[in-house]
Amino acid sequence: MGILVLLVALAVRWFAFSAPLPVTGISAPLPQSKNLPLPQISARHIFIWDVTHRTPLYSLDADSRIHPASTTKMMTALVALAFYPPDRVITVSKAYSEGQDIGLTPGEQITVERLLYALLVQSANDAAEVLAENYPGGRESFVTAMNNRAGELHLLHTVYQNPSGLDQDGHVSTAADLARLADEFMHQTLLARIVSAENAVLATENSNSAHILNNTNILLGKVEGVLGAKTGFTDLAGQSLVTLVNRNNHPVIISVLGSDDRFRDTELLINWVYTSFTW
Repeated sequence: MGILVLLVALAVRWFAFSAPLPVTGISAPLPQSKNLPLPQISARHIFIWDVTHRTPLYSLDADSRIHPASTTKMMTALVALAFYPPDRVITVSKAYSEGQDIGLTPGEQITVERLLYALLVQSANDAAEVLAENYPGGRESFVTAMNNRAGELHLLHTVYQNPSGLDQDGHVSTAADLARLADEFMHQTLLARIVSAENAVLATENSNSAHILNNTNILLGKVEGVLGAKTGFTDLAGQSLVTLVNRNNHPVIISVLGSDDRFRDTELLINWVYTSFTW
């Protein structure tokens, strides 16, 4: 029997939302800006979202549709988790080698929870395709469910064509939509815990082999308050990063797209937000 998902002890963060993110309807004071200048950054699309008040703190060309790359996988995870029990075992039917993967092989049996780790920690395209392929009606129906969920969340500028985020005509989102998607995503306890893991080891059900994962988000464990979310990169999208950060119980989501250095841009924006705004 395969072992349960084992998070590597070194530099692993279990963020189980023991103190849930604030919700709409609270009477906390609105953030006040000191009007400090924005740092010089490379990202061409930015959206900064105050989670408590559900209001933007900063926006730069945030409604322009561009390729979202692997930030797509936040929606893939939401749709998968809404349908599959986390302990369901799926048998891999074929190999998927396009883009980032963990090398899933035909006949390999792996739980949905472990596929979600592969999807969100290592940003594995093969995990996305396995989850989509085994959905009722197959991959096409899974993508339809992604678009339906986007509609429910009022992501008005988002259209999905695939579950992984590979560049494809008509597969688009925006910095603002992705920040709002991350808000919903990070309220899911299991998904929030997964994206907070810096490393993980996944065992399969019918093999003694294991997949060793390293989180693509290097800000975890490096920048104060960073709790995770999702990275992305393709040739057409450039670098993207959607981040939940919480300092002094003031959670903020920062979405940067079309960046030349997503981690530097995000770190600068984090420091700017918590210096420039008071609550």
